[in-house]
Amino acid sequence: MSLDPSLSGSPGEPDRPLIVTGDPLLLEDLLRLAGAAGSEPEVAVDVGAALVSWRSAPLVVVGADRVAEAARRELPRRPGVVVAGFDPVDPAVWRPALALGAEQVALLPDGETWLTDRFADAIDGPQAAGRVVCVLGGRGGAGASTLAAALAVTAASRHVPTALVDGDPLGGGLDLLLGEEQAEGLRWPDLAAIRGRVTATALSRAVPRFGPLSLISWDRGRVLHVPPEVMATTLAGVRRGHDLVVVDLPRRHPDRTVEAALAAGGPVLVVVPADVRSVAAAGRVVATLAGQPNDRWLVVRGPSPSDLAPEVIANTLGIPLLGAVRPEPRRAVRQDWGEPPGIGRRSPLAGLCGRFLDSLALGVAA
Repeated sequence: MSLDPSLSGSPGEPDRPLIVTGDPLLLEDLLRLAGAAGSEPEVAVDVGAALVSWRSAPLVVVGADRVAEAARRELPRRPGVVVAGFDPVDPAVWRPALALGAEQVALLPDGETWLTDRFADAIDGPQAAGRVVCVLGGRGGAGASTLAAALAVTAASRHVPTALVDGDPLGGGLDLLLGEEQAEGLRWPDLAAIRGRVTATALSRAVPRFGPLSLISWDRGRVLHVPPEVMATTLAGVRRGHDLVVVDLPRRHPDRTVEAALAAGGPVLVVVPADVRSVAAAGRVVATLAGQPNDRWLVVRGPSPSDLAPEVIANTLGIPLLGAVRPEPRRAVRQDWGEPPGIGRRSPLAGLCGRFLDSLALGVAA
């Protein structure tokens, strides 16, 4: 195990949504929608059986067949109550639904997508979306993947819930860079087959996870293009369950999948080796970001064969300098042995990542 074994643990089990209905056809549909959201709700066939979980359930779905009974019981008002039934519904349902304080009457089948999202919301909870940071190489082999992995590892060492997302199918796999290629869990080829919303809880359980750090990477199978809608839904899912999401981007452009990652609006760290040819290549890469809403920051990787100053590179590219990183002795050897980048207090890369995390107010150095 290359990552710190003390970073252990998994998310606690949340309260389950509650379905209250005695209609077997409605129950079948509601369980199907809940399952599509990755939820395993509690079922009560009548209102009396629902009393124990009425207050604590994150979502209560009351069938149209039980809403009048629930209203007569004068159950305590609470948020997150939905009435569900088949369209057309008996008009008599609306008055008790109002008395119950239901936020919506969902009529199936038209309301299926909305109701599935409500089940998903109940799983994820009222979490704010995490910060997204994209890392992009100014040229091939610039060290963007190494920086992305180091940033994620440094954040995890601060106990910040972090997701590391490998957006480059030709990059060799960030699981190898972390020394965790044998870790069990879903990779991109599995996730690309999923359609619809992906919940944070389902992702955390499905992908390789090392304490606060979740990893979405590639396998060693066929190269697969991730559709932009899959990238968007996956990022939305991990953002709901993590404070920081680090995305290692490929250099190809234009690309709708890359644009889906940039659409999250977070900063982009552009990694550039300190030589003239790399700076020239990086100029083209930076130009592809024109018109995007993302802040751009330069990370210069030394040494420079011609003493090219990082400030000169920043002025040439027209983006502010985040920092320069000097080479680490035997980094390549330790990487082949499975040691993740950014490990150790004396690591220049870890120091840069720590200062950047401080600027984002994410975690406290251990």
